[in-house]
Amino acid sequence: MPELPEVEVVRAGLQPAVTDARVTGVEIFDERSLRRHVPASGLFADQLRGRRILAAVRRGKFLWLPLDSGRALVIHLGMSGQVLLRTPGAALDRLLRIRLTLEHPSHGELWVNFVDQRIFGSMAVDAMSPTSDGLPAGYSGTVEADAAWQHRIPSQVAHIARDPIDPSFSSNLFFAALARKNTGIKRALLDQNLISGIGNIYADEALFAARIHYEQPAASLSPVKAVALLAAVRTILHRALAEGGTSFDAQYVNVNGQSGYFAHSLEAYGRQGTPCSRCGTLIVREQFMNRGSHFCPRCQRLR
Repeated sequence: MPELPEVEVVRAGLQPAVTDARVTGVEIFDERSLRRHVPASGLFADQLRGRRILAAVRRGKFLWLPLDSGRALVIHLGMSGQVLLRTPGAALDRLLRIRLTLEHPSHGELWVNFVDQRIFGSMAVDAMSPTSDGLPAGYSGTVEADAAWQHRIPSQVAHIARDPIDPSFSSNLFFAALARKNTGIKRALLDQNLISGIGNIYADEALFAARIHYEQPAASLSPVKAVALLAAVRTILHRALAEGGTSFDAQYVNVNGQSGYFAHSLEAYGRQGTPCSRCGTLIVREQFMNRGSHFCPRCQRLR
C-alpha cells in the first residue's frame, strides 16, 4: 500500500501540471475505478468536464484536486494505483482505467492517466465541507489565505487524522491520544483516525529508529519516548520523500513513471535475517495484523 511519501511524490508532481488547468475530456475505461463515486450526486464525467482545477492537496494517503465548482476530484491509489502525466498521442498505458484530458494555460494539452493493476484504487467527485478545526485541510505546497478551497475537505477524507508533516498537525493532541491508547504502539501508528499517512513500512522504520518494540502499549510510553518516536516518524518520512518514496516493484512510481529508491535505506522492514546496523543481532519478522513486523530483538525490547 502506498504510504505518505509515495502519495506526496505524486501530489508534488501533479501540482504544477494541473493547477489552473481545465478538464476538457474524460474517458472511463473501467467503471470499477469509480466505485467510490456516488452516482446520485451526478455523473462522474459531467462533474469534471469544463471545470478548472485549483490545486493538488494531500492528507495522509488521500489526494484530491479542488475544482472551481466547489467539489473535488478525490484520488485513492489503493494498492497499485498510479497517476501518470502523458503527452496526448502517447502510447496507451497498460491497465489504464480513467483518462482526463486537461488544457493548461502554460503547458498546453496533457493527459492524466489513472492506471491500476488490482483496481483497489479509485477516482470520485466528492462534496467538500469546512474543516472541523478551521485550519487548512491538507498539504498543498502553497498558501493562499483567501482561497476557500484550502479550508474545505472532501467528505471521503474528513474522518482521516492529520499527518505528521502537515503544518497544522498538533503534537500535543497526538501525545494526549497516545496516552489514552491501550493498544500496541504500532497498531496506534497505523490508526488513520489518530495519525495518518503511516503504513507498515514506515511504522517499522520509525519504531526501529526510536528503539521501541511494536507491541509496547502506547499508553506506557514516557513523554520523552513519545517525543522521540514522533521525531523518528518525521525524520523517516522526510528521508523517504527526499528519495522519492519506497519502490519494491513497478507499481510504485511518480507521475513520470519513475521509481523511488528509499528501499535501499531501510533498516528494519524486509531485512529479517540480516544483522541490525546498531548491535549486529539478526532482524526478526513476526506476524502482525495479516502482515509482518520487523524489529531488532535486542535494541527494541518489550518493556
